[in-house]
Amino acid sequence: MADRSVDVSVKSVIDTVTRRFALDQRSPHGPAHWMRVRANGLMLASITGADKRVVEYFALLHDSCRLNDWEDPEHGSRAAEFATQLFDEGVFVDLSTRQLHQLVTACRGHTFEGSHDDITVATCWDADRLDLPRVGISVDSSRLATDEARGSGLIEWADQRARAWCSRIYGQHWIALNMSGNYPKCE
Repeated sequence: MADRSVDVSVKSVIDTVTRRFALDQRSPHGPAHWMRVRANGLMLASITGADKRVVEYFALLHDSCRLNDWEDPEHGSRAAEFATQLFDEGVFVDLSTRQLHQLVTACRGHTFEGSHDDITVATCWDADRLDLPRVGISVDSSRLATDEARGSGLIEWADQRARAWCSRIYGQHWIALNMSGNYPKCE
């Protein structure tokens, strides 16, 4: 269902961001999450018309500056600063100033903001929210920023992918908790 191909400029960003990531690579906010958010975002962008390059870079950056998996209210702001740094260093060879502004806005607001008038920013936020089941939180369609995310079957598709990751990471423990409706948290 999702585009699994990654071009050279995106691979360069993946390498840069992964090297900088301070948490365990298996963190619920780590590379596997970023790639699910990327898949969610690209699928959603094909419906909303959002800028796919901004969505991809958001997926890779939005949680990349976390200091822990629990409370870290400034991680979005740090990710926005990191995006600006990467732009200034020429890492984002294919990003315009306008696209950088969208990326910075999306990173900065993804944790606390509800919606946005810019469809690309809103698509970024929904791409991340669609992966909430990885930390035991069901997606609440009323908290999604786009009508397209609510009505496209993406919630179910993304939920299955997030739960499959949890099963691989948490094993039989996840399956038993899942059946009882009690999901493991990152705490």
